[in-house]
Order: sequence, then C-alpha cells, then structure tokens
Amino acid sequence: MAKRKPYQERTDLEKIKSQWRKLSGLHSREEWSAAVVRAATAVEIAANLVIRKELQSRSDLDETFVNHLLKWANGIVGKMDRLLLPLFVGRKQHSLLKKQTKVVEVINEKRNAIVHRGEFCNETEAREVIGNAKTFVESLVRIHEPNFKLKEKS
Repeated sequence: MAKRKPYQERTDLEKIKSQWRKLSGLHSREEWSAAVVRAATAVEIAANLVIRKELQSRSDLDETFVNHLLKWANGIVGKMDRLLLPLFVGRKQHSLLKKQTKVVEVINEKRNAIVHRGEFCNETEAREVIGNAKTFVESLVRIHEPNFKLKEKS
C-alpha cells in the first residue's frame, strides 16, 4: 500500500478533500461537533486556496508574504472581509461572495462555540452547518477548479 503524503506537504485542494473525508467518518459515527469543526476547517482552507491563486495570478508576491496575509486575516470571517471580498470587487464573484458572508459567519460562530466554549451541537445543527459548508466550499473552489465536487457524506 502506498504511503500517504504527510498533511503539511499536501496542497490546499488535497487538504480540503482530507478534511471532508475525515468529516464523513465523524458524521457517520454521530460525532456532530467534531464534524462541524472539520467542515469549518474545509471552508477556511478553501478560502486559502482561492486567495493564493488570486494573488499568484495577479502579482509576484512571494509565498512567505501570502502566508503572512492569510495569518493576518485571522480566520474565515477575516479572510472573507479582508482578502476575498476585496480581491473580487468589480467581478461577478463579488456579489456571490457577499451573499454568502452571513452563511460563513454562522459556520464560524458554530465552530467557535465548539472549539472555544466547549459547546456541543446536535445532528440537525451539524447537518445544516455541513450542508452550508459544502455549498460554500464547492462554489468558492470552482472559481479556479470548475469541476470540483466534494464527495457526499457516508
């Protein structure tokens, strides 16, 4: 059997798929809160992927500086407000992203409640957050990877 590539060596696209696979297993074991955290992580990595690709295609910024910007933006809401939306001003994707800002805020709030306050979520909440995350990740990644699709949960 081939050895898996270490996580830190994977591309953003590979990391999104890894998070989604892990989420599917957690979901099938009814570990709702952990699955929500993985979904939120996939959302943030999708943002990283698109921000990286946009900055690479428009500038000669080096990888270290781009990584600094991603850390500076601090979380998915920061990445939406500080990087994604400004990168797409004047383009059709801007209005689509703007419409999804509230969804991203809800995903982030549920993630933060779990991670920072020790809250749990139930199946209904998890299904809603995961469904919204899937829609957002697919629509965002498709900006640069038109055929991208996440596998359905098991």
